[in-house]
Amino acid sequence: MREWLATNGLGGYASLSNMHSNTRKFHGLLVASLNPPVDRWVFVSNCYDRILSEKENYSLNPSHAKFSFSLFPMLTYTNNNVLLQKTFFMPYQQNTSIIKYDVFPKKPLNIRHYPIMTSRHFYEVHPKPSMFDIKIQQTDGKIIFSPTNNDQQISLWASDFKYTLDYRWEYQKYQKDQQRNDACDDHVLNVGYLEKEVSVPSTYYLVFSLENQVNNPKILFEEEKQRKLNLIRQSQLPSDSAPLVLSSDQFLVKKAERTTIIAGYHWFSDWGRDTLIALPGLTLATKRFPLAKDILSCLQNTCYKGIIPNTYDDKTGDAAYNTVDASLWFIDRVFQYMKYTDDIDFLKTIYPTLESIISYYKNGTLNNIHMDKDYLIAHDPGLTWMDVKQGDYYPTPRSKKAVEIQALWYNDLCIMDIFANILDKSNEYDILSEKVKESFVSQYAEQYDVIDTLDSSCRPNKLFLVSLDHVMIDDEMQKNIVSDVLDRLLTIFGPRTVDRDHPQYKGSYFGNYPRDITYHNGIVWPWLLGPFISAYIKTQGHNEQSRKQAYDQFLKPMFDVYGEQWDGSIHEIFDGDPVFEPRGCINQAWSIAEPLRAYTEDILLFRPLFENKYHLNEISI
Repeated sequence: MREWLATNGLGGYASLSNMHSNTRKFHGLLVASLNPPVDRWVFVSNCYDRILSEKENYSLNPSHAKFSFSLFPMLTYTNNNVLLQKTFFMPYQQNTSIIKYDVFPKKPLNIRHYPIMTSRHFYEVHPKPSMFDIKIQQTDGKIIFSPTNNDQQISLWASDFKYTLDYRWEYQKYQKDQQRNDACDDHVLNVGYLEKEVSVPSTYYLVFSLENQVNNPKILFEEEKQRKLNLIRQSQLPSDSAPLVLSSDQFLVKKAERTTIIAGYHWFSDWGRDTLIALPGLTLATKRFPLAKDILSCLQNTCYKGIIPNTYDDKTGDAAYNTVDASLWFIDRVFQYMKYTDDIDFLKTIYPTLESIISYYKNGTLNNIHMDKDYLIAHDPGLTWMDVKQGDYYPTPRSKKAVEIQALWYNDLCIMDIFANILDKSNEYDILSEKVKESFVSQYAEQYDVIDTLDSSCRPNKLFLVSLDHVMIDDEMQKNIVSDVLDRLLTIFGPRTVDRDHPQYKGSYFGNYPRDITYHNGIVWPWLLGPFISAYIKTQGHNEQSRKQAYDQFLKPMFDVYGEQWDGSIHEIFDGDPVFEPRGCINQAWSIAEPLRAYTEDILLFRPLFENKYHLNEISI
């Protein structure tokens, strides 16, 4: 069942199924971030509607509604007496959720709206009724709900309504969470109904908010509509990119007056690795350069012993430094930003951090990350993007010398040589990069996933030997890698994480095994479409035919599956076996960002303005 999502630039959101039901504990009409972008609480679970006329009294059945998307998610109900449209939106950077009602009655009728309230962290449920209380206060045009388990007040603004108070606990079971073997039994509070008489075509709003004051909802709607249209115009991308551009905006959120990237909705916070992988597609391809700069500056401030954090706890915001690749991506993403902006002042400011990363990786830092005697980077298990851990067990440990880490290491040394020359700094990066390249090429006799263990599993990580700006391997090996991924891994939604003949392969996320076992052992990740498309077109010399083939064969089929009413969301993962069931988060930052980046830079060939200055002359435009 499809799900819709509206966000507020704070990490908060509104989201339900397209049939207006709560199928996850993460669903709700107002899920507010109390410490942006984390500590998210569900306060408004849903709002149901009922029609009353002289001869009829019936609920609007969500299963009879038609879902559509045009800037905003909308449900349309039609019967003999009324056409009613519900449009959902959130004002930018407010913990406020608004339902816009457009009602076209054929005869006078009354409409009742039943707000369903709760108060819980979105990871938790209330398995029993009465686990908290809500105090209700009614004033002119506003109803205030005050949960006893939280110091927040939820205000419901509505004009020309009669409010009838009720107080009834209702049981909910969340089917998606039950499928995931997560807590799924919950209780929510029916607090009565608001009733409004409608005799002529009317537009009105229900406003749920944690804010002390909310502007006129009609103005808020027009402001948010204009903001979205401006994002599309600013990107200067073709109209068929508009859903992706709008979706990309949902992940760019406020964090202590700075900007960060939410890794995925509903449950991810801002993750360092995900932020950096997603950054070019979300901010550079869409021409939101100040946000890219702010994100990089924010991450710079968290760098510890050469390591950019991997994750941040959703409740506390505390950083975890269990990653080997985030820092390497950080250097590359500074490079991508420079190719678009030529912001030399920023480079001067951030250069010492880049130097420290290289120094710590050479001399040793956390998690046994260090440059080995062969000049390659060694590391402990569970530190790459395939980082699942169950107790002391790593389903994909990839310890010692994972292939993409070596690709990033060489790429970064080449970048640092370029930066040092631009800033007139003395350096030995060029000499070290040549030693890395010579050592790697001498060991890369086959398409290994982990170098020193000679793990020849067919996994997509080898794509980065081709897709990055600076590569170590020759043209023939690059083409062989792309061909191997195309033949053995690629699906309509992206490459599998291992080929189907591998003994660890699992074709479904759910089975008679822990689901984390499958996460990187067959499951499809759409974000890998980005490096695959870049590698494919690169090995074809960026000719027109290869770019057209890449769109027709690798992007358009996925877009077509999502259909005409697509809001630009792309799931986190898909099953590896047909029918490639979508799994995980309903919208993932890098799932959007990497296909959008590859579409912009490689298929449309909208290259960064200052690319040639940064010694990248592979592409003739």
